[in-house]
Amino acid sequence: MPNTLIKRIALSMVIGLLAGLLLSEVTFKFLGRTAREPQTISMTIPSGTSELVARGEQPPTLPKDMNFVVGDVLSIENEDTVDHQLGPLWIPAGAAGQLVLGQPESLAYECSFQVGNYIGLDVYEPLTLWTRVYGVLFAGIPMGILIALYSSLIPAKNSAKK
Repeated sequence: MPNTLIKRIALSMVIGLLAGLLLSEVTFKFLGRTAREPQTISMTIPSGTSELVARGEQPPTLPKDMNFVVGDVLSIENEDTVDHQLGPLWIPAGAAGQLVLGQPESLAYECSFQVGNYIGLDVYEPLTLWTRVYGVLFAGIPMGILIALYSSLIPAKNSAKK
């Protein structure tokens, strides 16, 4: 009987961990934009941007909102003939600037190269290998315990015939 109980608990834990793996990986698939290591992201303000913004037109090469992970560096090169601002960055014409994104937060910065004069930046924790392993264990271990508890309600097969 104790051997059967140990096998049942081990099988329940394996099933729970596999279910946790499936559950967490499907969830992480939807969060793909942050499933990466921090990096430098380059953005160029093209020539003529100030005229487009003055007419109320969105420059086609510039996104309205952006998603980053903690540790990313946003590098902006200004090829326009006008100085531009992005939050704390003042980027003179023909120059470049960098913004280090050091903590998870949602930012709304004043932005002179966007039609609405602001840009949204969302900074997320990066989804590393250890984050994924933690997700599998966080879901799989409790699920395995629950499966083991519920399986104890089902009587074990008695292999020895009387």
